[in-house]
Amino acid sequence: MVKLTKAKTFQAYLDSCHRRYSCVHCRAHLANHDDLISKSFQGSQGRAYLFNSVVNVGCGPAEERLLLTGLHAVADIYCENCHTTLGWKYAFELSQKYKEGKYIIELSHMIKDNGWD
Repeated sequence: MVKLTKAKTFQAYLDSCHRRYSCVHCRAHLANHDDLISKSFQGSQGRAYLFNSVVNVGCGPAEERLLLTGLHAVADIYCENCHTTLGWKYAFELSQKYKEGKYIIELSHMIKDNGWD
C-alpha cells in the first residue's frame, strides 16, 4: 500500500532571486536578507537577528518579559508550518522605540537559503 502525502505549502514564498532565511526545521521561508536590521541580538538560546518584517510566522499573546536590556513587552513568534518557537516580536517599546513591531529570530532556528556564497 502506498501512502500519498500532501506536499507542504507555505502561506508566503519570498522572491527566489534574493538571499533569504528559512526555518531550519521545515524550510519555510521566514525573511529576506534586505529586512535584516541587526545581527547583534541575544535570544533565549543564543545569538539572534533583528528583522523589520517576516513571513510564515504566527504570534502569541504579548507579555512583559525581563530581557538583557530590561523589561520589554514581547510576544513569542512561531513557524506557522512546523509550530517551532523562533523568537519574539517587540509589542511596545518606550525606551527603545526602534524595536517596536520588529522581530527577533534566533540563529539556532533559521538557515541561510538561496543565493549565499
